[in-house]
Amino acid sequence: VQLQASGGGLVQHGGSLNLSCSVSGFTLDYYAVAWFRQAPGKEREGISCISNEGTPHIRDSVRGRFTISRAADKKTVYLHMDSLKSEDTAVYYCAADIVACSYYEPLYKYWGQGTLVTVSS
Repeated sequence: VQLQASGGGLVQHGGSLNLSCSVSGFTLDYYAVAWFRQAPGKEREGISCISNEGTPHIRDSVRGRFTISRAADKKTVYLHMDSLKSEDTAVYYCAADIVACSYYEPLYKYWGQGTLVTVSS
């Protein structure tokens, strides 16, 4: 079971990025996938989750700018980020497990390696 987060990079303030979390060794029929991020000097925080049934959840801090979705083959989860701000600069991680959507990190056994998003002002 492996997850791989990708799609990070350098983007200007107000720009957009699309992150991907690709899974191997399983499909997402029974797994929720959550996106977390860790900004420099801050604790990691959960920002979005999609349930095994495909129900999206977005934290208030990014609601209206970020969208989570899942590919039809249930092998990839996307985090589309619009109107990026400097405070969105962080390493973004995806995590998965057979749980209901949650931002409680210990619930997730499987983690991707993280992808860096840098928003320039």
